Amino acid sequence: MTPNEIAGQIISIAAMGCNIISYQQKNQRSLVVCQLLGGILFSVSFFLLGATIGGLLNLVAAVRAIIFLFPKRLNASHPAWLVGFFVLYVVFYVLTFTLFGKAATPVSLAIELLPVIGMTALSVGFMLADSRKVRLLGLISSPAWLIYNIYYLSTGAIICEVLSLVSIFVGMLRHDKR
Repeated sequence: MTPNEIAGQIISIAAMGCNIISYQQKNQRSLVVCQLLGGILFSVSFFLLGATIGGLLNLVAAVRAIIFLFPKRLNASHPAWLVGFFVLYVVFYVLTFTLFGKAATPVSLAIELLPVIGMTALSVGFMLADSRKVRLLGLISSPAWLIYNIYYLSTGAIICEVLSLVSIFVGMLRHDKR
């Protein structure tokens, strides 16, 4: 393992901690702050591991989290934000196979699409400004990212998504079981 890969794995452990505790937050703001920190750390981690689209999409996730931290000031509920994020996800997906030179095989096309699906689900959840709905959409996002992380053998990210799924279910039991 190279020094970059070792650093990427270590940083992914810190990112994992941020994301796991996010689903235990009772309010939307605390959940988004934890997701912001996790997104920044995962971005660095994925770039170090050579998983370009994972790094790019986590940078967008950090920006998305900042916007949803200040929903009134930045008019976060405006549908243009969701459309803009989705456009960025798609652009980065295309750039992965053009500018960044990833071979466009059927497997790579499918694997690189998974983070786009995951990021779209969470972006929709943040637009809804309801932690219960964010947890529900996490049931789309986490499995998509889990498969991507297994493909790239990102140990911290794999553990993060497995624990995220458990945390989502615990959060549902604690907060959503009406």
